[in-house]
Amino acid sequence: MKRYCLALDLVDDPEIIEQYKLHHQKVPGLIEKSIREAGIKVMEIYLTGNRLFMIMEVNDDFSFEKKAKMDAANEGVQKWEQMMDQLQKALPWAKPGEKWVLMDKIFSLKK
Repeated sequence: MKRYCLALDLVDDPEIIEQYKLHHQKVPGLIEKSIREAGIKVMEIYLTGNRLFMIMEVNDDFSFEKKAKMDAANEGVQKWEQMMDQLQKALPWAKPGEKWVLMDKIFSLKK
């Protein structure tokens, strides 16, 4: 199993941040299903201020390209993404059109 960590900002507005949190307390089943079908076994999102941090643990068949194609073909996922787009703000160093930015691991404490 492989782990990925990603970051994204929310619009820096307390009401927007609260909306995002509420949406993620009640994620629709079709969204959870699409995440699992892409090969994502574990997904956690953390928040500090308006910065989001996501941890994903994925199976060996997972790829971001495959997930993007699956999402593009899923009308329910597209509606969810459009709703989230209103609340999210790209990181200053993100590429055009990039939302979640993959983070580099720079430290690991081993047993």
